[in-house]
Amino acid sequence: MRALLQRVSRARVTVDGKCVGQIGQGLLVLLGIHRADTEHEAAWLARKVASLRVFPDTEGKMNLSVQENGRHLLIVSQFTLYGDARRGNRPSYSEAAPPDRAKPLYDSFVEHCRQLPGITVETGVFQAHMEVELVNDGPVTVLCQTEGTRHYDGDLDEQV
Repeated sequence: MRALLQRVSRARVTVDGKCVGQIGQGLLVLLGIHRADTEHEAAWLARKVASLRVFPDTEGKMNLSVQENGRHLLIVSQFTLYGDARRGNRPSYSEAAPPDRAKPLYDSFVEHCRQLPGITVETGVFQAHMEVELVNDGPVTVLCQTEGTRHYDGDLDEQV
């Protein structure tokens, strides 16, 4: 599972000209689901996103998380995060989960985020053509992913 996080001063998602999700200061989360992902990865990544320290403290250091700051998340599904463009000119999306498998995991990730204290969550519409507007604050953009975390963090069960 991959989450491309952008710290924003504001962001919104529209579908067919109608705003479906909008936040002020917080994180825009573009979420890609891998074909092998499970509920376990959704829960782990939600905790990681909530605890990642990318907001400035009183001294201007990136020392606060979205959860500590009482900020917002705008979560948008984006299967193209698993686009592989190493060969040819048309990316392959074979590593992305098919929609019937990805939707429950996307919903699970969103629900895990909603259950964490101090966070307000808005979303896009799964599998819709969306227009995403944002003002990247910093700019700060971070990629979080579950692949390889067993080598980096020890285990997905480990406290984030």
